Amino acid sequence: MAASGAVFLLGFGEELWKKFLPKYLEALGASVPVIGLFGTAEDFLDAIYQYPGGWIADRFGRRNAFFLFLGLACIGYLVYLFGPSWPFVFIGLAFAMAWQSMASPAIFAIIGDALPPEKRAMGFSIQSILKRVPIVIAPLIGGVIITSRGIISGVRLGLIVTLSIVMITALLICFINIKREAAAPENIFGVWKSLRSNLKRLLVSDIFIRTCEGMADVLVILYVTNVLHISVARFGTLLAILFTTTLLIYVPAAKAADRVGRRPFIIATFCAFALYPLAVISAHDFTGLVLAFIIGGLREIGEPARKAMIVDFAAPKLRARSVGLYYLLRSLAITPAAAAGGLLWKFSPQTPFLIAGIFGIAGTFIFIATVRERATET
Repeated sequence: MAASGAVFLLGFGEELWKKFLPKYLEALGASVPVIGLFGTAEDFLDAIYQYPGGWIADRFGRRNAFFLFLGLACIGYLVYLFGPSWPFVFIGLAFAMAWQSMASPAIFAIIGDALPPEKRAMGFSIQSILKRVPIVIAPLIGGVIITSRGIISGVRLGLIVTLSIVMITALLICFINIKREAAAPENIFGVWKSLRSNLKRLLVSDIFIRTCEGMADVLVILYVTNVLHISVARFGTLLAILFTTTLLIYVPAAKAADRVGRRPFIIATFCAFALYPLAVISAHDFTGLVLAFIIGGLREIGEPARKAMIVDFAAPKLRARSVGLYYLLRSLAITPAAAAGGLLWKFSPQTPFLIAGIFGIAGTFIFIATVRERATET
């Protein structure tokens, strides 16, 4: 609860401005290919930070790791705040991603440490709900602030709010104190060998799905505002609809996944990933976008089940590192996706979304064909 509370608070601060960073870059003079490169940089940092984050959490403990990641993120927020041009946003990203990426394996490990297998999908659902409740509210507030103050002043005001929330987050981290098994002295190759084969096959299909996401997501705000001419404030409303949909499905989906198995819900979430970019370019007005963003919200229907599957097949003494390695490999593989999306935009704004949908469909079929959930598999 302390870890989830920390994610809840800092998530609220970040979501005031995070989804608007592509427009912030545009306002600072960045071109669409540069914005696509920003998404690729985010994916790359997400990749290379995962395993070190897991190693730190296993080696020095979950609480100490959280303090380190929070401090690094603060440096990033300050660079965002005071950076005079778009290259500084890339520098800030290198620090700000420490919280989002390095802390992720520690969150997974805490849920695995604290809960038995039959409760883990629900545990991930509760953690995800606490993470996403502010996401429903914050983009609405952020959109209104940006509309009234302008993109640059609005984002910087959001950063000031985030920095003020950091102190409260640090107090919550003080309460993280969970018993765990001593870390096993395995290197990265030993961690890879410890992963079960069905988890490795899940990783392959997940790479296709996240390529679909990475290619289109960073461009969604540009498509909605520049092509369909929807205001930034209404885009904030669309984000709220997306995350409200997510919140409504979390608990019933997690209960069912803990009872009947993970696989059907992972298939459902992969289908939603494939359909979302196609639904965005099929929309011609705000009503059509509402339907598209509802589909976007359904992308999370099987995420607690997928996360629980990862933890299920990770050795307890290697738990944080196993999660870190999974996300390291996944994020490295999808690193070119956002930059490719930015280049494909030059052909037409619809092209990156169409190609993303094709990757999503391929990933869904790969999962259906190759992954069989067997709790006893080694």
